[in-house]
Amino acid sequence: MSIEEAIGKCEITLKQIKQYDPDPFYVDHFFNQYIISIKDIITGIFEEANRDFGLFVSKKVSEKNFFEKAKMKNDVKAIEFSEWYSTKFIEEHKNPYPDFINEVYYYKNRFKKLPEIKIMIRASDRYKDDINQQIIVKLSNMKLRSRDELDVEIKRQLPIFLEIINDKRKKNSEPKVDENKIIASAFMDAGNYRDIEIAYAAEIYIPVLKRLVEESRIKIKELTK
Repeated sequence: MSIEEAIGKCEITLKQIKQYDPDPFYVDHFFNQYIISIKDIITGIFEEANRDFGLFVSKKVSEKNFFEKAKMKNDVKAIEFSEWYSTKFIEEHKNPYPDFINEVYYYKNRFKKLPEIKIMIRASDRYKDDINQQIIVKLSNMKLRSRDELDVEIKRQLPIFLEIINDKRKKNSEPKVDENKIIASAFMDAGNYRDIEIAYAAEIYIPVLKRLVEESRIKIKELTK
């Protein structure tokens, strides 16, 4: 799979996550595919670097074995690219949402599955430090049994949620939220991050991936010309 195809798959699975949100079964399935595509993109970057620097890494190319082969061959330019990429990657993940996606990536590599998904309600219009509230609803094989059951539970918890969020909004001179501006979404915990909305984080991460690819290609070209 080419890098462009893997990015396209990320964009497609993001749309599917949004389509089925907040159903845990489908969000888990498509978010899993999204994370797999991230791995394909990163692998693709180092496959291109391996080819352009002429390292001839014999086994499946990864960031680690690319660097090891560059060190073994004392390829100064390839080593420089590897170190540049590591710095660039850290820089791109200083924002909490990209770093959350990175934590999910490592979790999946370690445990071969994603962290547990939970359904939470939030205000449709986001404001800094807004609260979210988990909705406990019965599932059948991770699937929502019915949207009606979810709606009943949301309505049951809505008064308390609105009271808390509007108290915060009032103190910050922010718009009041009413029951028509509340939505349910799939959230996840990973690493030190709690209550992160999956679709929102996945959407923010796609430009990060595109920058990594674009700037890696520029750096490779700069070092191999």
